[in-house]
Amino acid sequence: MRGALITVRCDCGQIRYLAYGEGWVCEECGRRWNTGQIPAEEYWGIMYEMRRYRLLVMGVAVIVAVVGIALGALVGAQFFVVMPVLLGFWFLFYMPRWRQKVRARSRSLPTWKLHPE
Repeated sequence: MRGALITVRCDCGQIRYLAYGEGWVCEECGRRWNTGQIPAEEYWGIMYEMRRYRLLVMGVAVIVAVVGIALGALVGAQFFVVMPVLLGFWFLFYMPRWRQKVRARSRSLPTWKLHPE
């Protein structure tokens, strides 16, 4: 699994986005930064949790699609009249709550203070 990029802000004001474990030498001041200072268990734990959120919503979408197709085949064409209601529920109620939960968790993630090497 590939991890998210880490924002590294140098004391001189330069900003760089690095993968976990990458290093960077600031062009402005020459300081060396290494994202390997971040505890691996914390970083990969966060990546696993965010991946789980994405897989959960994809799984629910697949289940809703399979149930919709099965009901459409069993009940007939009149079921497809109800599909806009189900899609409206999905887009107006489920997804906004899911996004709110993921954003709240993202805002509460830890930040790490890296020290130049």
